[in-house]
Amino acid sequence: MDDPPRDIGCAECIDLLSDYVDGILPEKQAKALEWHIESCPPCVAFVNTYRGTIDAARKLGDVEIPSELKKRLLAVLKSGKAPQQQR
Repeated sequence: MDDPPRDIGCAECIDLLSDYVDGILPEKQAKALEWHIESCPPCVAFVNTYRGTIDAARKLGDVEIPSELKKRLLAVLKSGKAPQQQR
């Protein structure tokens, strides 16, 4: 008889989710994750949102960023400072 999956918490669930969705999480950990998700409504919501985000990102495809926006974004990233909001 198989041992029941060990208990995992929400934080560990989030840590394991990427490997689970990619199908590379070892079977024992995957079963423990599924066990937790089945009994945790906040994690069900998180998993659904996570999967929805992945699906949306796949549908976006490549988008060309205007050169001026690209320059401004690179400048902000290099400066390490948040951009000033215009009022």
